[in-house]
Amino acid sequence: MARLLATVFLSIVLAVTASAQTLIQAADQGDTAAIERLIAGGVAIDATDAAGQTPLLRAVQNNHLTAATRLIDAGANINAQAANQDTPWLLAGALGRTAMLRHMFPRGPDFTIRNRFGGNALIPACERAHVDTVAFLLTTPIDVNHVNNLGWTCLLEIVILGDGGPRHVEVTKLVLAAGAKPNIADRDGVSPLQHARRRDQREVAALIEAGGGQ
Repeated sequence: MARLLATVFLSIVLAVTASAQTLIQAADQGDTAAIERLIAGGVAIDATDAAGQTPLLRAVQNNHLTAATRLIDAGANINAQAANQDTPWLLAGALGRTAMLRHMFPRGPDFTIRNRFGGNALIPACERAHVDTVAFLLTTPIDVNHVNNLGWTCLLEIVILGDGGPRHVEVTKLVLAAGAKPNIADRDGVSPLQHARRRDQREVAALIEAGGGQ
């Protein structure tokens, strides 16, 4: 009897695991019909793969908006953190998935969770000059002056990792208008304005200087 029960239990565990992996795969492929069918069948919506990634995180990663929307509406955890410290909210910010962020926001993003660089969703969005994403994030309670593990704010990241082109000029305008402090220097004491001048990012430097940068 004990052996039979153990066999039944193992079968159930394997079936549940298989179903969870099927949901992750469906999210990975953006298969909305499969996602809806599996959720209706009771599959755990926040099941994880070996890297701690949930179906929602995989949908965000692969830019499947409809699949992500269905998962969010079904209660997927937008703050679930994978082994690499990504969450759906943080990754959507880094990748410029503005529509996903808008859909997630009413679900309550945890603004205290950091990515593997100690940053919030705004910093990589600024680095990559996702203009619409930055504009949206600045309407939320996100900290525009947060300093990551590298010692950089979003403004420093715009200058140090940006190219000074039109999109980086635009996100510079946005963060300064939202209260980014222009004189928070890096760990070596180099200010955003000094970095911009060294990199010959003239338009960015002019904006920072006009905002009180030194």
